Amino acid sequence: MSDMTELKLKIKAPPQTPIEGEVLTPDNLAGRSVNEILDLETWRGNRRVKLSDLFTVEGESASKPSDLHIILEGDLRKVRHIGARMSAGKITINGPVGTFVGFEMTGGTIVVNGDADAFLGMGMNGGVIEVNGNAGDAVGSGYWGTRCGMKGGLIVVKGNVGAEVGRWMKDGTIRVGGNADVFAGVRMQGGTIFVAGNVGAKLGAAMTNGKIVVLGSVPNILPSFHIDEIRPNTKVDGDKIQGPFYVFYGDITEGGNGKLFISVEKNPHLKYREAYLL
Repeated sequence: MSDMTELKLKIKAPPQTPIEGEVLTPDNLAGRSVNEILDLETWRGNRRVKLSDLFTVEGESASKPSDLHIILEGDLRKVRHIGARMSAGKITINGPVGTFVGFEMTGGTIVVNGDADAFLGMGMNGGVIEVNGNAGDAVGSGYWGTRCGMKGGLIVVKGNVGAEVGRWMKDGTIRVGGNADVFAGVRMQGGTIFVAGNVGAKLGAAMTNGKIVVLGSVPNILPSFHIDEIRPNTKVDGDKIQGPFYVFYGDITEGGNGKLFISVEKNPHLKYREAYLL
């Protein structure tokens, strides 16, 4: 990706009202001159503004989205939907960023060098999102009122994530380098969630399929999950993860066959469940 054309947008001042960032994708900016990009409009609160009111622009665009690398600089915590529905190219965000990064994206790469707010990768269908900080609630989840979350692609969060990571997830992989809050994998239907740290309560609640691997501790396992076996290791996207792991299946209240792989070493309070091994 080093031969990609770079287009740098720096926010002029930290915004006080929310800004819609849907326009900030390689799909929308490729094939435009810098002046045409500055003339594009978006919403700041309930008012239409031009990108020239919000950003300074350096570099140039590319003719094709796949050849364009957009670099965003500054405090973007009030900017939402950056990378929404993008299909190709790359976006690098140097700073904290708002909600809905990579919403319904189908391809390309987004890198966040900072913290991301809630709904990262919501409805994602492909591509890669990498956050070198923390992320908020509902990473890789489904939109409200839908029963379908992330359907493909890869999300990597180096730090912690909030509640309901992978809600309604159907496919793809979410890797969390830190901890995950409550209801990780709630209503999960497929795909894989890997958490290197600890997780909160209600892990995998109402999940029907998919796989969750936890290297840290869990406060408990829901009684609607049955212990199946103890495995020495498991795999996440072909990578061998060393255990041993307790393997639970459920959520049986939903007729589910999801799998939880829980570190034996970090969860001695679950030893009593070994008595239920067949």
